[in-house]
Order: sequence, then structure tokens, then C-alpha cells
Amino acid sequence: MSPIKFFRFSLLSGAALAVGSAFAQTTDSSQAILNALVRKGVLSADEAKQVAADAAKAVAGDDVVTNPADKYIKRLTLTGRFQVQFADLGTGIANAAANPAATQHFLLRRIYLGTRVDFTNSLSGYVNYDFANVSFDAAFIEWKQSDAFVLDAGLKKVPFNYEEVTSSGSLKAIERSTVTRFFDEPNNGRRLGAASYRTGLYLSGTEGGLFYSVAATNPERNEYSGDGTSGPTINGNVGVNGASTNTNNNIAYFGWAGYGDKFSGGTYKVGVEGGFLPDQGGPGTTLGQGNNISEYGVFADVAAGDFNIQAEYLSAKDDHGVSATQDAKPTGYWVQPSYYVIPKVLEAVVRYSYIDSDHRGVAISDGIRSAPSGGTMDKLSEWYIGGNWYIQGNDVKLQAGYIHGESKDTVTGASASAKTDGLRSQMQINF
Repeated sequence: MSPIKFFRFSLLSGAALAVGSAFAQTTDSSQAILNALVRKGVLSADEAKQVAADAAKAVAGDDVVTNPADKYIKRLTLTGRFQVQFADLGTGIANAAANPAATQHFLLRRIYLGTRVDFTNSLSGYVNYDFANVSFDAAFIEWKQSDAFVLDAGLKKVPFNYEEVTSSGSLKAIERSTVTRFFDEPNNGRRLGAASYRTGLYLSGTEGGLFYSVAATNPERNEYSGDGTSGPTINGNVGVNGASTNTNNNIAYFGWAGYGDKFSGGTYKVGVEGGFLPDQGGPGTTLGQGNNISEYGVFADVAAGDFNIQAEYLSAKDDHGVSATQDAKPTGYWVQPSYYVIPKVLEAVVRYSYIDSDHRGVAISDGIRSAPSGGTMDKLSEWYIGGNWYIQGNDVKLQAGYIHGESKDTVTGASASAKTDGLRSQMQINF
């Protein structure tokens, strides 16, 4: 090949590679260009074949499936979520000689790394792990027969508490509300630990505007690694590989159903929910004594133009949740309006939440993450006022807000109070 032709060949090869990589042109269109160059005598047939091969190699991604016999694997997807927070919260206790130390701290709230594998025959597997909290966010096998029939087996969040099941990457108020945390966070003698992560079977689907989800699971929350003899035991719970004991050897049941649709200029969704957890109730953290938890709720999510409002009401019956002679019937709700000051870019958010523990007891630290405790009270409320800057939708966003929380009245009915005030901010990246 002459020097001039070699230079021309190299130039055209580089151009073909660049165009192929940047714009991922189809094989047919690329071949048509090369055929025209051959007819004009710019390239020989062999040179055209080499350019085509080099371009194809440049735009083809490496196959992460290394075993060529794994023809049942269709696709592998990696996902991730990084959330970095700063919390500055102080708690003051009425008539106390001294207040608890304030929180002023940076933290890695979530560091998710997930993998989803799609197989043939409508099967898939998904694992999402949170390195910041040494816990699984999801780990299940899924069979999707249709939109109306999706069966999952493994670890995920149960269909109860709309705010809890809402992805952490889509939360408008950075953290979930006081009532959600009281109902769902692990039982510490006050909180119920009655939803969120469970291992079991899940059936869900949508048909038109109707949606449903039901689950039969282990009764305990257990997203951590280990089986009680290896790996961490957190809040008294062993990990996802734990064995049945007298405290958790019965099946819990959860479910919700509702309807959602569009209307002129917006959308809406409403639903009802419930759960039954055998042997998970009782005073303090004593489980497996025949005390059950029954829980119920309703939720709504309405969007109209740049305005959105979400709300939920929850109630429960915790057998002997106060003492051996007294049940607890806690109730609570949250309401969250939001408005896009600049559509899809800058959003203002307000949320009010309230929990009445019905004498079981609740601390500020139970319902407001990172807040110093103000002692065990009977009721807890929180105001959150903040804003969200959607730099690239939920994939890249900056959030900040002011928090005011107040707990009041002791579980025995005596007058008492504690207040928390401060700021919380968070930077999030999804991929």
C-alpha cells in the first residue's frame, strides 16, 4: 500500500471508528458508505472489510457473561445509589438540668450497589446491597408471567406503608416520617418493627388502573448478613440466613390494593393496606409469647401540574404492647405537599407527621433520624420544610431542609416535653 493510500486508509479508518463509537450507526448504513468508497476507488474491497470490522469492534461492548453456554442469560445490569448527608440537630428537654449532646455530623447515608440479571422464560434475579449499613436492600428471584401476575421469592420490602416502600432515591423530605419510622424500624421496646424488609413470597400486579400486592413472609425484619452464629446480629435480629425459633416460627401476612389513573392535568393513586404479624407484639422487646400485631392503613398520592400531595394514615393493635395487662393501639399520619417553583428543577416541600404511641412510648430519636433522644414520651410530631434541586432528575439532586420535632406527655400521662430543631442536607447520585 502506498504512503498516500496508507494515510488515506488510516484517516478513513479513524473516522469510521469515531463515527461508529459516537453515534452507533447501524450496520446497513455504515456498509453503504463503505460500498460507495469502494466503487469510487478510494478503498479496496479488503480495506473496506477491515474498516467495517474495526468499527464493529469499537462500538461493541464487552459481554460480561463469560460462559458462552449461558444462553439463557439475556442481560446483566448494574445499579447504584450514593447518598451523602449532613445533619445538625439539637434536642432540648423542658425543665432538664442538662440537654443531650447535639448531632453535627457528615455521614454516608446509603452506598448501594446492585445487580439485576434477566433470564429467558420471564425470570430475573436482583441483589442490591447497602455498604453503608452492612445490609441488603433487596435480594430476590422474580417470575413475571404478565403485568398482572409477578411472583417474587426472597428479601424485599413488604406491601405495607406507602412511604416506606417509596424508593429512598425518590423521597422528597430526605428521611421518612416519624410515623413510618415508628411502625417500621426494628423493635427497640418502643417502635413496632412491623413492616419493611422481610424474607418470603410476594405476588403483585397491575391491571388497568388497579394494583395489588400480597406477601407471606417471616415475621421478623432481617436484612443483615449472617445466621446468628456468623455475621452481625442487629437490634436483636439475626440475618437473612437465620433459622426459625420460638420468636419467629409463624408466617406473617401483608397486602395492599388500590386504584390509580390520570385526569386532566394530573394523576392520582389511592389504596388500603394491612398486615398481621404473629408473636411479634408484647411489652418491650419480648417476642414469641403469643402476642400479635395487626396493622392497617390508607394512602393517597395526587399530582396536578407542578403540585403534588401525598398522605397516609396508619394504625395498629399491639397485643400487650404496653404491659402484660394493657394493649397498645398506636395511630399516626403524615401529609406532604410539594410544588415545583421551577418545573422539574427546583421544588419546595413541606411535611407534617404525627404519632400517638397509646402509652407504648416513643422518643424523638425513634422518629427523627440522627436526632438526640429527649426521653420516652407518648406522642411525637415533626415539621419538615425544605427544597430539592433536581440537577439531573432523581439521578443527581441536592436536598436541604429545616426540622422541628416535639415529643410530649409521658406514657403515664404526666406533662413533659422535648424539642428538636436543626438542619439536614443530602447529595444523591443514582446510576
